[in-house]
Amino acid sequence: MFIRTLKPIFLILFVTFCGAPPAFHHSNGSVHPVILPDSPEEVPQTPGEYELTEVTSIPDHSDPENERPDMGVLDCRPNAKGQREEDALLENASQSNESDDTSTDQSPVPPAPLKETSFSIGLQVLFPFLLAGFGTVAAGMVLDIVQHWTVFTEVTEVFILVPALLGLKGNLEMTLASRLSTAANIGQMDTAKDMWKMIMGNLALIQVQATVVGFLASIAAVIFGWIPEGNFKMGHAILLCASSVATAFIASLLLGLIMIGVIIASRKVGINPDNVATPIAASLGDLITLALLAGISTGLYKELEFNDYANPMVCAFFVALTPIWVLIARRTPSTREVLYSGWEPVIIAMAISSVGGLILDKTVSNPNFAGMAVFTPVINGVGGNLVAVQASRISTYLHMNALPIAEPDPAPRKCPTPWSSFFGSGVNSRSAKVLFLLVAPGHLVFLYTINSMQGGHTTLTSLFIAFYLAAALLQVVILLYLADWMVNWMWRRGMNPDNFSIPYLTALGDLLGTGFLALCFHILWLIGDRDTDVGD
Repeated sequence: MFIRTLKPIFLILFVTFCGAPPAFHHSNGSVHPVILPDSPEEVPQTPGEYELTEVTSIPDHSDPENERPDMGVLDCRPNAKGQREEDALLENASQSNESDDTSTDQSPVPPAPLKETSFSIGLQVLFPFLLAGFGTVAAGMVLDIVQHWTVFTEVTEVFILVPALLGLKGNLEMTLASRLSTAANIGQMDTAKDMWKMIMGNLALIQVQATVVGFLASIAAVIFGWIPEGNFKMGHAILLCASSVATAFIASLLLGLIMIGVIIASRKVGINPDNVATPIAASLGDLITLALLAGISTGLYKELEFNDYANPMVCAFFVALTPIWVLIARRTPSTREVLYSGWEPVIIAMAISSVGGLILDKTVSNPNFAGMAVFTPVINGVGGNLVAVQASRISTYLHMNALPIAEPDPAPRKCPTPWSSFFGSGVNSRSAKVLFLLVAPGHLVFLYTINSMQGGHTTLTSLFIAFYLAAALLQVVILLYLADWMVNWMWRRGMNPDNFSIPYLTALGDLLGTGFLALCFHILWLIGDRDTDVGD
């Protein structure tokens, strides 16, 4: 009787220290494996509702992802005197009594996506949007001043460089911000090692792209300036090349460092970097790039009179640094892929922006339309900022919720309708409405700022404001719809939208904004609104 009493105790101690065996039978007690249910709903809430059932076979837990802890249950059956003793012992045997130390986890768990309402989206976007808008206003004021400088009047092809180089913020810096925002949201920058690896690779990548795009933009400016007039000067061509490459390189380096700081700070304070990174890139991008272009081109133009080798040496110096940046960018897998396959959108976007630059050159060169200069960076910048935010948000949404990008969906899908893009029930439609509603109030604030500072050469009449707002609203509604279509289309084709969509969209924003604005000035001139003395 004493031994019979001790047997259940020995079994409890054995299971506690050695783990529950798959099956253990005894004449008076038995241990049966019990499998926990998948969901808490399957567990009865009343103790009396539990029923222990003997399992004749143990399921194979070969799949570690679907592994569930096995529970050993000790059931003491009735003895000869009709007395019944019941005990239950639950023991986690799946870990084989290993240490509970979680420091050996190989990869951090991605943070849960932020739940955003229309109000929260608008609140987070509003301040960066206004900051970016005032940055474009400052850039417009600078362009309004420098358009009268000697280098801009003697080498008018510099105007063609303006949209192409200002578009680098969309081709490079906003794309960088979108890539890093997605990486931060899905947990790829949670550890210091991963973060610095991502930062160094992306900085090197945009330096390579800036150098190449700056060089190609200068070639496009030379071609677009030479074809209509048939006048080619080698000194001016080298000046354009040196100015473009130096401006693109320095501006991309400065803005890239700023973007990295903004994204890291956003995650630490709990703000979605998709909402703030791209507008801040634009707020400083236009002003820094335009100031650098004006200053560098003016300095190199003065050197033409005294030193014939200054411009070629400047161009050769920045081009010679390219192999170093290539070697650094190749060390990171994500940037290595973009280094080999990400040139198409950047180059095509540069060509599209150069067409907008040609429109700007032919319009601003006419003294009757000199007032267009101050508004061009504003309308282009606002449209590019808003569509970059939307494209970055949709891309992050797809990365966090859709199928892996490595498995493109072969099934064709219908193009989204404007109704579904702006009035759907999803979060992307909600953000599209919020961004569109910011256009008119934002532009009114920016126009008032320009008027208060006596900028430009155009009086802000009611007729001018109506035409200007119509052009701005039409530009943004087209861009937001194209973002919804383009990002999803690229995702289904197996292309990463972070690398491909924003360059196209911002370049189209430059082309549409410059084209619509030039059309407004021509229409206003035809109907008699010809005030060109403001700011003189």
